[in-house]
Amino acid sequence: MPFLQPDSPGRPGSAPGSVDYRFARRQLLHRFRSGELGQNDVCDAQPELMRVATNCSQASTAACPVCGERQLRVVRFVFGNKLPSGGRVVSTRAELRKLASAPGRRCYSVEVCLGCRWNHLLQVVPLGAAAE
Repeated sequence: MPFLQPDSPGRPGSAPGSVDYRFARRQLLHRFRSGELGQNDVCDAQPELMRVATNCSQASTAACPVCGERQLRVVRFVFGNKLPSGGRVVSTRAELRKLASAPGRRCYSVEVCLGCRWNHLLQVVPLGAAAE
């Protein structure tokens, strides 16, 4: 049985090569809410990620799934050819479009809570002419 690409545009995973981590996120949150994991196990953002989330991120419309505060931010990193080994933080759509012009690059989106330090990789998307 072949795996089919989703038909609706804009649906996560619709771009070939993209990976969506919502299922892993739900599973982790279920383990946290059932008591299998403590808050220290899931709220462990590194200081550098917190700095980037504070200064170079976009606000999310969703509340933090752990503490419920509305300080959830989305940070985007681009990795690939002719970029530093630690990737490049992207703060605007214009910058993302510029970085998407080179082949072989991927954009990693991470959600971060400034209140409790929750963080989780949301998706990885290959960049190209149609990516944004």
